[in-house]
Amino acid sequence: MSEKILIEASEHILTITFNRPEKMNALDPESFYLLAQALYRLHTDDDLRVGVIQANGPHFTAGLELEKWAPIFAKGTVPELPGEHLDPYGINGELLGKPLVMAVQGICYTSGLELLLNTDIRVATPESRFAQLEVQRGIYPCGGGTVRLPEEIGWARAQRYLLTGDEFSGQQAYDWGMITELCDAGTVQRRARDIALKVAAAAPLGVRSALKSSKTARLQGDTQALNHVFDDMPTVMSSADAMEGVQSFLERRPAQFKGR
Repeated sequence: MSEKILIEASEHILTITFNRPEKMNALDPESFYLLAQALYRLHTDDDLRVGVIQANGPHFTAGLELEKWAPIFAKGTVPELPGEHLDPYGINGELLGKPLVMAVQGICYTSGLELLLNTDIRVATPESRFAQLEVQRGIYPCGGGTVRLPEEIGWARAQRYLLTGDEFSGQQAYDWGMITELCDAGTVQRRARDIALKVAAAAPLGVRSALKSSKTARLQGDTQALNHVFDDMPTVMSSADAMEGVQSFLERRPAQFKGR
């Protein structure tokens, strides 16, 4: 595995760490493929229940290493992800079926912001700096930002930033509901892991079904989600974890879920 991205699995958590601080963690095509490969592992490995994405150094990412991506974008297509890969931006192919927690410090521009918008729980610092600044570079966002940023922070506010490329802060993002929690740079990764540990301790089948229903509502609408809200219930209710949940309640102890 390339040192551009570090992968570590423990306590049912897959931690993905951007590791190019000397490049402000800019995402080149190789890093994109490594990230997509790691997310496929999270998606398919039954021992993994939740992922954390974080970055070494003072900044999460300055965005794409544009000179390496320009020839790819010029073709008008996204990079193909062969075999055991999963699109980090949730645009093409199968959607990630497990939760993602993201920890942000410093700059989080362009592809970094679009990656965040395709995660589920987001921890950042008040001073974090977000920008969808593609229009200042002669291009436009193509990783979901044009769809998800208006959904997250409102149409008019999103256009203010999509069409100018201006920055907004972590504090602003939190006030608008885009960020889950704020903390200082020294604890942002620890806090993200603490939340991931709580997710990992919950019943995996229930977590995945709850996330699936939420994503259906987000992508296909509330009616579609409500029409299918009971689809997974027979499987979940007949699981050993469901029985453990009831037994732990009766015995007044923490549940020990196995994911089956």
